[in-house]
Amino acid sequence: MKIKEIVSALERFAPLPLQDGFDNAGLQIGLTDAEATGALLCLDVTETVLDEAIALGYNLIIAHHPLIFKGYKSITGRDYVERCILKAIKNDIVVYAAHTNMDNVMGGVNFKIAEKIGLKNVRILEAKKNNLIKFVTFVPAAHAQRVRQSLFDAGCGCIGHYDSCSYNLEGEGTFRAQEGTQPYCGKIGELHTEKEIRIETVLPDYKKAEAIKALLTVHPYEEPAFDIYPLQNTWAQAGAGIIGELEVPETELEFLKRIKKTFEVGCLKHNKLTGREIQTVALCGGAGAFLIPLAINNRADVFITGEIKYHDYFGHENDILLAEIGHYESEQYTKEIFYTIIRDLFPHFEVQLTKVNTNPIKYM
Repeated sequence: MKIKEIVSALERFAPLPLQDGFDNAGLQIGLTDAEATGALLCLDVTETVLDEAIALGYNLIIAHHPLIFKGYKSITGRDYVERCILKAIKNDIVVYAAHTNMDNVMGGVNFKIAEKIGLKNVRILEAKKNNLIKFVTFVPAAHAQRVRQSLFDAGCGCIGHYDSCSYNLEGEGTFRAQEGTQPYCGKIGELHTEKEIRIETVLPDYKKAEAIKALLTVHPYEEPAFDIYPLQNTWAQAGAGIIGELEVPETELEFLKRIKKTFEVGCLKHNKLTGREIQTVALCGGAGAFLIPLAINNRADVFITGEIKYHDYFGHENDILLAEIGHYESEQYTKEIFYTIIRDLFPHFEVQLTKVNTNPIKYM
């Protein structure tokens, strides 16, 4: 099995276009045409993690955090990133990262955190905007179902928890075929009227090329017409943070103690306890404090994230319980997502979670 097959599986689950603008998710180092000898899964790529992969004989490391964020004019080993780059290249190890694309996707990092906590009715807290397009085409009535299905297979037609969504309108299309054409119907040089179906559907903009290819493959016309419109709709299937509910409410102290144990938190920080009951939980792995106002607006009882700045705590004690559990601690179970994706598709492939704790923060 080639490394690119594993990379493709990861990107089908968490497409790279879902990453935030500042990010550098995707292939970091190496050639994906190589045969995969095994994959080591981690949160961060460090020299110790690379040594672990070398000892296992694995030539693929899959990380949550990208090793490379900035451009380099030279690679001389002056810091740990450059030393990791040199070691990976020297040992023919491919390094791949799935970062904010894995944060923003349904079933990704935040959904794994919610699973560990035991939340139900989980949904995206801050849905992505301006990421959807409307795709419109015109098809002879006899071919409408085939074209519709091809578009659905290419990723069109998903709205909330519904798929195969489209709007269809009967009408008439006209055209005149010119010399040198091979029209599906009508005669060259004569104006032709054809009973057609206008098909409208919706899709994420990053799937536009796939939809066009699917249309051109099955549409009977030599030159099919289609329109693409940008939409300002929010996209509830992708975005930052999540919100959900506990089946049984807990006291603040009971809840915080359970979170501390579940995520093996060395030092759980929180604002003032007020005696509120915890049932609606909002969360975001990593540095998610920017979502505090949205969590409050959605009437969450608690907001959990990896990092909160000092001044972000002020003024919210009567609005919401804030819980800061550490960046590494909040995202550590991302490795399990990688493992499940790979193991489900390639059950006999060698894959292991790193035994290295890469958290740079220590507690006394």
